[in-house]
Amino acid sequence: MLSTGTPLDWAWVDVAVPRPPGRLPGVSMAGFRPRVPILVDIAMVAHPSVTLLIDLSEGEGIVYDAQGRHERGSVVVGLLPGDLRAAGYGVAECLQIRLEPVVAAAVLGASAELSGTVASLEDVWGRDAGRAEDRLRAAASWDERFTIAAELLGRRLDARPPVDPEVAYTWRRTLTSRGRVRVEGLADEVGWSRKRLWSRFRSQLGITPKRAARLVRFDHAAHLLAAGHAAAGVATESGYVDQSHLHREVKAFAGLTPTAVAVAPWLAIDDVAWPDSAPARSPVTGGERIPDLR
Repeated sequence: MLSTGTPLDWAWVDVAVPRPPGRLPGVSMAGFRPRVPILVDIAMVAHPSVTLLIDLSEGEGIVYDAQGRHERGSVVVGLLPGDLRAAGYGVAECLQIRLEPVVAAAVLGASAELSGTVASLEDVWGRDAGRAEDRLRAAASWDERFTIAAELLGRRLDARPPVDPEVAYTWRRTLTSRGRVRVEGLADEVGWSRKRLWSRFRSQLGITPKRAARLVRFDHAAHLLAAGHAAAGVATESGYVDQSHLHREVKAFAGLTPTAVAVAPWLAIDDVAWPDSAPARSPVTGGERIPDLR
């Protein structure tokens, strides 16, 4: 999450994760706190989730730069944010919450509008954002913070209708297949026309099924690169036509080359911060059972 201008040493940053019981489906959380004041200047890598970054820092907080647009403090990062950097100085304490798009649609109620953008949490949640920050700052431990966050998210989930079961199923199939699935086949599986699935998916999740598949495939490839796999092998395992195709997709989603993604500090802590959501590092294999979420 943080960089000092030199290769990031995560040994200087405390990372907290929730205990397994009581986790909300489709929600992952992690807390970050450096042990000393530190300069934040890091490129953030796109992920197939909508991300809440709740700034609990001392001082002026973190500034996010998304293609020339700046936001300070707590933000919501929609899908496909493009080139995105976080910068600041101090004890940049932060609660990061990843929401699967089907959950974000209910929690935020504005997924389509958030796609491709970075917005302040206050703009999305109104006065509830400030109240949430106050409660989280006053908490005595990360465990208490995770409990508060789960309560706040759960309350919003209960208050809003879920996305269509067909849309939720399509998203899960896209995720479990690592983006290697055809929209036409998914439409047949849920009993909809391609046009209807495309329209409902886009209106509820803020992204087209094809773009979602590309994002999920990129995420899998990025983690293989970060795990030390050679770009040529990653291209083959991830279903790209060739290494040039991989390079173009990585550049489109992260604004970086595959070589830069391989050493990105943003990905270097995933096995610690997101142990249940990090993609498998092994080659893609067939025969995967797809859960029916309808």
